[in-house]
Amino acid sequence: MNLIRKVANRRGACNGMPFRDGLNHVGRWAFYYVCVGVIAGIASIVFYYLCQLGMRVFLDFLAGYRPPFSAGDYALFMPGGGEFSRWVLLILPACGGLLSGWLVYTFAPEAAGAGNDAAIHAYHNNEGLIRGRVPLVKTLTTVITLTTGGSGGREGPIAQIGAGLGSLLATKLKLSARERRILLAAGIAAGVGSIFRAPLAGALFAAEFLYRDPEFEYEVIIPAGMASVVAYCLFCMVFGWGSLLESPDFIFRNPLELGPYLVLAFVVAGSGVFFIKLFHATTRFFHGLNIPNYLKPAIGGVLTGIIGFFLPHTLAFGYGYAQKALTQEVALTFLLSLAIGKMFTTSFSIGSGGSGGLFGPSIVIGAALGGGVGQLFHQVLPGVVGSPGAFVVVGMAGFFAAVSNTPISTIIFVSEMTNSYHLLLPSLLVCSVAYLATRRWTIFKSQVWRRIDSPAHSGEFFVDVLQTITVHNLLDRVRKVAMIPESMLFADFRKHFSETDQHYFPVMDEHGKLARIFSINDIRSVLFAPGIGNLVVMKDIGTSEIITASPSEDLNSVLKKFTVKNIDSLPVVSDDDARELIGMLNRREVIAVYNQRVQEMKALG
Repeated sequence: MNLIRKVANRRGACNGMPFRDGLNHVGRWAFYYVCVGVIAGIASIVFYYLCQLGMRVFLDFLAGYRPPFSAGDYALFMPGGGEFSRWVLLILPACGGLLSGWLVYTFAPEAAGAGNDAAIHAYHNNEGLIRGRVPLVKTLTTVITLTTGGSGGREGPIAQIGAGLGSLLATKLKLSARERRILLAAGIAAGVGSIFRAPLAGALFAAEFLYRDPEFEYEVIIPAGMASVVAYCLFCMVFGWGSLLESPDFIFRNPLELGPYLVLAFVVAGSGVFFIKLFHATTRFFHGLNIPNYLKPAIGGVLTGIIGFFLPHTLAFGYGYAQKALTQEVALTFLLSLAIGKMFTTSFSIGSGGSGGLFGPSIVIGAALGGGVGQLFHQVLPGVVGSPGAFVVVGMAGFFAAVSNTPISTIIFVSEMTNSYHLLLPSLLVCSVAYLATRRWTIFKSQVWRRIDSPAHSGEFFVDVLQTITVHNLLDRVRKVAMIPESMLFADFRKHFSETDQHYFPVMDEHGKLARIFSINDIRSVLFAPGIGNLVVMKDIGTSEIITASPSEDLNSVLKKFTVKNIDSLPVVSDDDARELIGMLNRREVIAVYNQRVQEMKALG
């Protein structure tokens, strides 16, 4: 509840207000998070139902293609009796791409593509704002793209749908940009956690996938967790409880098995880099095509259909094939064709502007790669690798960790999705190695490296860094200046001024202590006025209301003093004696030290 207390504190609910008022604020924010969970949960239910309906109408009824379902992803409709037609499957993705392309580029162009990047961009760069029409458009275009054979997953779309609903709620409530970002992230967690039946992973994913470094947006974890639990419960009350994939009870007992797992880590890392480059190259190719945008998903659909004509198992969701890999019902050649083909169909379907997620295909690709490596080692070292299916689970986690830079949440994700928690150790090894090997690349281009690089936190970080530096750290940059005696005639000061480049002039009393100060701007109008040189002394010019800094002060408070009267230089005085001048500190020196410290922190990071 730390976040709730912080939010309440900022609104004056916990400090300086009655305890009952503080509880009211806490309850209000808890209510907001529950509301996000309810809304996103309902959206997940509708989205899942439409996906099932689309599969029945398009792939089943028109093409006679009935891919297997995963254990927790059972069919809502009875299968049809039509015969399988590769020719219909060839043209169906193009038709779906044309319709979804027209919808998205007519009503909400930001809903094109995977959805994750759009949500990340809105969080970092757009104050959490997502247009209210985006969730609806994203729902329809994703259903059309994926149920007509386009290769993709549900997590990207539902992430953007949940994010849009959270953002819309915050906007209607007239919340601040910071609060809107929190509800946006809660919506992501609620959508992803419910539709993948992984509430804990959904919350961690929403906090981790915003950054390329293994860093969490800690402010959103509790709100995301609350919203995710509510959405998950709603979803499972309608479609049943249990995990998305059913896994045998794999148990890690043999340390020698870490050798084959290490090989798997490099396989998923290399494959992940290939997939990232293929996806981004495809995206750039379609972006550069000089044709109307709504036609691009149709071209992507044509290319997807060509691959699907020969490899139909690379189309649509593919979770059922990951389920078969877990139970070792598919051959090695099938797994390899699934992994490679899925990379291309996903790149063509989503990279061309079609709507779909990248997590789902990554899970299927990782399962296929893990299953392939597991089968090979089982044949060569049956005494070490006794259960090839365990490599399927670890391969899922490793591949997505490699392409998304989310090693921690991915481990929890796969464990919840497969209801398998005995493979955490090999999953940690594979995800860590894969992440380190692919850290330079990411499938999500809107990710920033760390909080320091996020525009959403630039002001907070500026203050945090300044508060860690004191004036004492800048004493070598404090300029020694000559003090002007209070009794000095203005005529004598003119001569002194002509020989110095100072802009601020401290004035001392007869004891040599700081008494007054003035700037060149204070005397500019009378500097060359005749007749006052021998009549005015410097005591008459300087002000006794002096804004000073001391060595023990942090630079955040010093910078505030600079802005009080928009001055560029402050006198630095001793901590023991506020009238003992040490020198003058320039505003640009403070900014220079801040920039230097930021560069040092980035270099260490």
